Amino acid sequence: MSLRFETLTGEAIAPIIEGLAALRIRVFRDWPYLYDGDADYEASYLRVYRDNPRAVIAAAFDGDRLVGAATGLPLSDSDPEFQAAFDGQEVSDIFYCAESVLLPEYRGQGAGHLFFDLREGHARGLGFRRVCFCGVIRPDDHPARPADYRPLDAFWRKRGYAPLPGVTAHFGWRDIGAQEETQKPMQFWMRTL
Repeated sequence: MSLRFETLTGEAIAPIIEGLAALRIRVFRDWPYLYDGDADYEASYLRVYRDNPRAVIAAAFDGDRLVGAATGLPLSDSDPEFQAAFDGQEVSDIFYCAESVLLPEYRGQGAGHLFFDLREGHARGLGFRRVCFCGVIRPDDHPARPADYRPLDAFWRKRGYAPLPGVTAHFGWRDIGAQEETQKPMQFWMRTL
């Protein structure tokens, strides 16, 4: 693999915020997110990671070019919508792997595994016992679903994650071509470290 990986925390995140905002907009336009992103919103959102001493970004570079990244922070520090999905359950020992983005031409070379390894290692170092993430749920018959789409479920299961029955969040964004933001269901998956 020709990629270089860095684990960033605190102020070390600041120099990549603009590039990561653009990367998130580009990657999340694709299925299944179909996100019509906004650079100002993205930059503001990503500053949460810079400002949280327990947050982490695993960044992938091809030379000096940011081509992928994965974010994480304690679930108790995440968006209220994600905490609410756990319906009052104790979440103080759960680390949330928020998102992973990687340009298509770099996929299939092990970056996804390394993104999880780096975030799980960070979580372990902070004393977290469980790690979770969530993914959008789209109907199988959605008109934008590519015919050759392969869900990542097998990859996630291989890493030891399993879906949590009944633990779903609802989070809003504007789909490509839509006039308004709509709420999407997000299924949580978890593993024990």
